[in-house]
Amino acid sequence: MSHYDVILSPVITEKATKLSEANQVVFRVALGATKPNIAKAVEALFKVKVKAVNVIRQKGKPKLFRGRPFVRSETKKAIVTLKEGYQIDITTGL
Repeated sequence: MSHYDVILSPVITEKATKLSEANQVVFRVALGATKPNIAKAVEALFKVKVKAVNVIRQKGKPKLFRGRPFVRSETKKAIVTLKEGYQIDITTGL
């Protein structure tokens, strides 16, 4: 799996922005990605050192759209804690 296949996109929400004050960054990752894969991909793509990786897996839930049922897709998010002195600016991109 390529590094670009592991990290899908950054999560830019109010809560994720608040986590950046604690030297943490939130990414949407592939469902099959593991913590070591995520750490290696972040270190290779952004040239930083990773201290820890926490993973959240959100199951798809049934919803209605115009009266028709469908199921939201499953997602996986990774909260990556960076070592002191390292920082990722999500707004600049790769």
